[in-house]
Amino acid sequence: MQKDMLVFAAKKLMKVVFTVWVVTTLIFFLIRLMPSNPIERYIQNLVVQYGMTYEEASSRASSLFALDLEASLFVQYIDYLSSAVRLDFGTSFLSPGVQVTQIIAARLPWTLFTVGMGLVLSFIIGIVLGALAAYRRESWYEPLISGTSSFLSAVPDFLIAIFLILLFGVFTWGGRGSIIPIFQLRGTYGPGVTPGWNAPFIRSVIGHGFVPILTYFFSQIGIWVLLMKGSTSGCLNSDYAQIARARGLRPAKILKSYIGRNAMLPIATEFAMRLGFIIGGSLIIEQLFVYQGLGLELLNATSNRDYPLMQAIFLVMTIAIVLSNLFAELLYGVLDPRIRHGGGKQDG
Repeated sequence: MQKDMLVFAAKKLMKVVFTVWVVTTLIFFLIRLMPSNPIERYIQNLVVQYGMTYEEASSRASSLFALDLEASLFVQYIDYLSSAVRLDFGTSFLSPGVQVTQIIAARLPWTLFTVGMGLVLSFIIGIVLGALAAYRRESWYEPLISGTSSFLSAVPDFLIAIFLILLFGVFTWGGRGSIIPIFQLRGTYGPGVTPGWNAPFIRSVIGHGFVPILTYFFSQIGIWVLLMKGSTSGCLNSDYAQIARARGLRPAKILKSYIGRNAMLPIATEFAMRLGFIIGGSLIIEQLFVYQGLGLELLNATSNRDYPLMQAIFLVMTIAIVLSNLFAELLYGVLDPRIRHGGGKQDG
């Protein structure tokens, strides 16, 4: 069994490496097909605003940016791959002298905090409501849960964000003004707050991230409710569930020990796959709330043609998605050995 699992994991890991290389290569060339040259724009800015000669501006740009856009694409590509293997992505064009890895390290935790919290909370509450709706199909609240979940799963996340902005930040309630001063909540925490494990900082972080987390929560919970309801409904009609009822077991015991565990199998793998989309799912939401996470950083880098930062963020997103899919496949292989053995026969 251990040998089969090792072979299964090795094949999947090779697939991950190949996928990351292919996507990274595509991203490298697609970025360079975008109009305008970022270094040339920087040189022209120095010439126009500061009166430098073109040679002086070119010399200054060469000293700041470790990227020669005059070299052939193949040479740039080889240099990029060799640097990426060493996790050296160069310096940002937007912030000359600042390493790209420093920018990612500063922005990534905030995206993981908001999107991750919204995903985890929606998953926990969603599977509870989904199991309840499937098990209590004759109750008055089942249509309410199912209908609301269907509606939320069909609404784009940016529309949910706009609605929450209007609800909490624009509408006035009883003449007291808005509930949350959303238009004052820019960034990840308020000015004058000292970062650290102190009460003012924690309150500020929660206050700035509350509505984005709520947006991610509502945009995901409908999917988990519907998935769990469908999976639980299938398990309710299974042979082992009927045998458990014939044995006279309590409904709560049947739901927890027999139906819940089996229904969670496809849900757990879906959750593992969605972990990889945490970064990509933040692009529009962080822009709406001006929340300084990795998604907003990617939008700024794209609009300003910051090649090193764009390449690094896209690589992080690719690795996150591919690794989450690998984790989901390995998890399914552990929970269901038939997948593991079937895969070995097919590949062999």
